Amino acid sequence: MFTHSAIATLNNLEMKVYHYVIKNRDAVMYMTIRELADAAEVSTTTVLRFCRKLHCEGYSEFRVRFKLYLEQNEPQQPNFGASEIISFFKSVNNDEFDKLLDRAVDIILSSERIIFVGAGTSGALAKYGARFFSNVGKFSNHIDDPYFPVTNDMAKNALAIVLSVSGETEEILRFASQFSLHHCKVLTITSHEQSRLAKLADFNLSWHVSQTRIGGVYDITTQVPVIYILEALGRKLAKKLP
Repeated sequence: MFTHSAIATLNNLEMKVYHYVIKNRDAVMYMTIRELADAAEVSTTTVLRFCRKLHCEGYSEFRVRFKLYLEQNEPQQPNFGASEIISFFKSVNNDEFDKLLDRAVDIILSSERIIFVGAGTSGALAKYGARFFSNVGKFSNHIDDPYFPVTNDMAKNALAIVLSVSGETEEILRFASQFSLHHCKVLTITSHEQSRLAKLADFNLSWHVSQTRIGGVYDITTQVPVIYILEALGRKLAKKLP
């Protein structure tokens, strides 16, 4: 029901409905459309758009299909974040997402050098990605300083793999733009393909988990989907390298 392609069509408000639904699946079954809209802090029109993007004609059909979806899947564990992570894995466990990974690998193979880019937690994962790719035979570097100078020499025949949770960090957007200006291909891995960073990229892989911050500042969003995507790309890459 919650396929990767369907989730990818949701805008920011509809994503609020999606995240509320997967976190409160038992309660949603008994909610009216108005109650769900109020709980997710959106309008009933947004809820209806959400239902239609999941190929339901209305809210009543959504509740019926959602009930069947829950009955056909294993019960979710109450652990913090488990429902979101399990939903992510279910959304990418299909041929459609596998083909997206294959397309990304083809772009990686056609590039002479790989530069992983990120800041903060994404910077740490950029380092991990560079090491993982190097381990499988595709030597890669990482940059975790968004003010690092981008030159024609470093960007020539290169691919910048830019990691960002929100895809809206100004420093990372500026940095990614610099790579584009130097005719370097940009592949982004973000939590939402409607972000500015994703739209700037030549190719984007998105993972749909809600962003979590402490005090509105410190990002503690799970990075499990990013690690999965990096490792899945690396393993596919290993099979195609000579």
